[in-house]
Amino acid sequence: MSDTNGRKVIANTNLSLDGRYDGPGAPTDMSWVLPYAVTDTARDHMTDLWRHATTALLGRVNAEGFLGFWPTVIGTEGVDPRDEAFAKWLVDTDKVVLSTTLTEAPWERTVIENRPAADVVRDLKAAEGGDILVPSSASVIKDLLEADLVDRLALMHFPVVLGGGPALFDRPLPAGRWDLVSHQACEHGAVAVVYERAR
Repeated sequence: MSDTNGRKVIANTNLSLDGRYDGPGAPTDMSWVLPYAVTDTARDHMTDLWRHATTALLGRVNAEGFLGFWPTVIGTEGVDPRDEAFAKWLVDTDKVVLSTTLTEAPWERTVIENRPAADVVRDLKAAEGGDILVPSSASVIKDLLEADLVDRLALMHFPVVLGGGPALFDRPLPAGRWDLVSHQACEHGAVAVVYERAR
């Protein structure tokens, strides 16, 4: 199915140097991410990604984490304005959560889908709206990469070797070329890159 409305699927995640999005321990341990995620460059990178998006596509685990944390940022004294702006966007935007266990949405403006990510995205791309952002839901990103449905791949590479844990590129993927849209050296040796799928 062609993308008739110009909606792009933007997949965003953080990666270690050895290509992992989680360490070998608990997946909720984000201590390796935090020093790099709270920098000016990382915040600006994220702002560029969500600013034209009107839909957030999340896996259940990531949705529970995001929607349990980000709304609490709103109105908090001393919070970075970019973090608060993202939090407000996440609360106010349409959200689609992929889940085989949830039967109804515990969050406002949220639809639960118990279907393959590729089918959901094809329907979203055929509908009106802005970009579709997949923020850090690795299982969803992997499914969409496998189905060749990611239009932009935004990565923050952190100068850390995790030495174990799940990797983003651990499945055979469709062959194809990606064009570099932007790249920026960040604080503490991290690098932000955005690639666009050449079709």
